[in-house]
Amino acid sequence: MNELILIVDDDATTLDLVSMGLEAQGFRVETAVEGTQALEKAADTDFDVVLTDVQMPGMSGIELCRALSAIRADLPVLVMTGHASMDVAVAALRNGAYDFITKPFELDTLQHHLDRALEHHRLKREVTSLRRRVRAQSSSGGLIGESRSMRELRDLIERVAATDVTVLLRGESGTGKEVSARAIHNASSRADGPFVAVNCAALPDSLLESELFGHERGAFTDAKTARRGLFLEADGGTLLLDEIGEMPLPMQAKLLRALQERVVRPVGGDRTRPFDTRIIAATNIDIESAVETNDFRQDLYYRLNVVEIEVDPLRARDSDVLLLAQHFLSVFSEKHGVSIAGMSKEAAQALTAYDWPGNVRELMNAVERAVALARFDELQVADLPRRLQEFQPTSVTFDASSSEGFITLEALERRYVTKVLAASDNNKSLAAETLGIDRKTLHRKLKRWGADAG
Repeated sequence: MNELILIVDDDATTLDLVSMGLEAQGFRVETAVEGTQALEKAADTDFDVVLTDVQMPGMSGIELCRALSAIRADLPVLVMTGHASMDVAVAALRNGAYDFITKPFELDTLQHHLDRALEHHRLKREVTSLRRRVRAQSSSGGLIGESRSMRELRDLIERVAATDVTVLLRGESGTGKEVSARAIHNASSRADGPFVAVNCAALPDSLLESELFGHERGAFTDAKTARRGLFLEADGGTLLLDEIGEMPLPMQAKLLRALQERVVRPVGGDRTRPFDTRIIAATNIDIESAVETNDFRQDLYYRLNVVEIEVDPLRARDSDVLLLAQHFLSVFSEKHGVSIAGMSKEAAQALTAYDWPGNVRELMNAVERAVALARFDELQVADLPRRLQEFQPTSVTFDASSSEGFITLEALERRYVTKVLAASDNNKSLAAETLGIDRKTLHRKLKRWGADAG
């Protein structure tokens, strides 16, 4: 225990007794005999808690609470009073005190109050640190995180933004592929131009062509006016083709031609129109497998995949969870007009223990729900979705200082696939179905391992 406590009391006997008692408990202690002296010390020293009497000559304990709150809002003040008056307690709390204790008190009772105040102080500091780190990363276009993969992602985005090459963003749903695309756009020479995004899986073939390339008036039943299309709307800027792996094959051929020739032909039109648009594509599927099964054109894949950027799932960068949670906490507190200072230790533990299958999008929704339901100035476990409250992580304990006894992820995958094949009596179709992959992907893995016997 190394916490530093400032005790303020004009009564020398009380000051000595409380100081000796706390020092015996392992606390470091400084003292002041009146409010002005305490205020001067607090301005120069990083105390963890202030313990002050109320009735003192000159500056009272209530006035000291108010003054400390103005210069050190994160510093908890515990008020001692010999007057068992609710009015005094309320006045102290209204003027910034964290808690109060009535004299005379037992040392164990005081330590209980101090432990609570110290935990509050620790959480306040953590929240302040998180907010500072979030603000420091605000220039990264929303790519918040200090994990190695996020640092590498920001570095790669910065480098690719300096060029005008086509980018293929890959990653699970909800990982932040669109945020990454916006970051590329905002860091590029096209930042002053438009950023346009379209979900290629959300529209049927016929409507997607019109959405991308535009149409002439009367080109189809509802075409009462002409429309330019997203390629031309994004002219001078960036067009994100999200869920590109879900694009129908006929539309893939038209997209390939547009990318090769850098022109589009509106539906129902008889002439082409040039465009100056940077293309970024995004997908959450195994697009190589789609190429092998002829569900995605190989020539289009190579056209799009000039630079490939992988956006890791949140479970692979769990050190970023609290940073992101604090960011969303600030955003949704402002949106919903509430004041949430941070989160309890238990709520933080629940957030970091969960595996986040829905990635950053799921975390964002969970924090917004918690903010909407919060009853206190800190998020509690009870405010979080039930799936987080009831989640039981699977943990593995090992000596992090040694890699002895461990194998690579590639070797582990190979062992598992081999066991599934053996259990399937070498039936590759059944094994692929069990593994949740298609047969061609299984063949590709076995070929890479030199184990594909047909």
